[in-house]
Amino acid sequence: MEIISEPGLGNKSKVTEFILQGFGFTVNSGLRMLSFMALLLIYLLTLTGNSLIIALVYIDSHLHTPMYFFLSNLSFMEIWLTTCIVPRMLLDTLSETKSISIAACFAQGYFYFIIGTAEFILLAVMSYDRYVAICRPLHYETIMSGRVCLWLVLICWGGSFLLITFPAIFFMQLSFCGPNTMDHFFCETAPLMEIACSDIQTLKMVIFILSSFLLLSSLFITLFSYICIISTILRMPSTGRSQKAFSTCASHLTVVILSCGSSIFMYVIPHNNSIGLNKMVAVLNIIVTPFLNPFIYTIRNDKVKQIMKDTIDKKLRCLLWRLDRDS
Repeated sequence: MEIISEPGLGNKSKVTEFILQGFGFTVNSGLRMLSFMALLLIYLLTLTGNSLIIALVYIDSHLHTPMYFFLSNLSFMEIWLTTCIVPRMLLDTLSETKSISIAACFAQGYFYFIIGTAEFILLAVMSYDRYVAICRPLHYETIMSGRVCLWLVLICWGGSFLLITFPAIFFMQLSFCGPNTMDHFFCETAPLMEIACSDIQTLKMVIFILSSFLLLSSLFITLFSYICIISTILRMPSTGRSQKAFSTCASHLTVVILSCGSSIFMYVIPHNNSIGLNKMVAVLNIIVTPFLNPFIYTIRNDKVKQIMKDTIDKKLRCLLWRLDRDS
């Protein structure tokens, strides 16, 4: 922190950087290295799994449908969501100081919430897509045309930008005069507001209203869609078709429950839980869910598993043929 002088206030400290204390093993080097390796492995697997989904959707014409178009965009968002936070966590795991400048801190939080908000809007869009596919199959191709799907993804990003930029402007106006230590592993809103010297009541109300609107409306759209979907599935005469529909929808519903549930706990439900519990929920949202998404969507999806198997077999045969030819 640097010291500045203000008329009538004497010397007042001005925060130029924050200290992130999200991890409690600054002394035990062995635990730090173990945590670094585990976090790095999960991060690499997250990047690999989500990148694989994007690649499969891009190269295989059988996956050029609205559902997989949205799924590839979800994987793209998950890659960047976790990339906003985890590389910095990896650095802080091995670092002694764990300092981050105010500008970098605000940038990290801004992009994290932009991507996270776009993801919640996309999850609602994906629920609507499943509703149209199952409840109105004869009109599916007309309603969910390629142009409409592209516009829906653009709306996800545009809506996210509008929802997050407004409170971000308030955040830019906050003053920090010490202490500059945050008990968290990234620049989250709650610990930031705790150490701010400014009046934060208006900002807290704005965040609560926007978070409630976003998360509860996304959850409402999803629940309403699935009530209609389940009602339609139960009336289906074909058992195989209904099982396939249930399997597809179960994957998406699992992701919604993980993402929306953890975020509603953190930003909507008023509580006075410990910072440790909030950090655990944040880990679920930032690390666990992006890591599990590729497995959730592929394990229950026979089509994706078969295409993945065929692609790997084709690449292996091509590799073996080249090795035989060179030898």
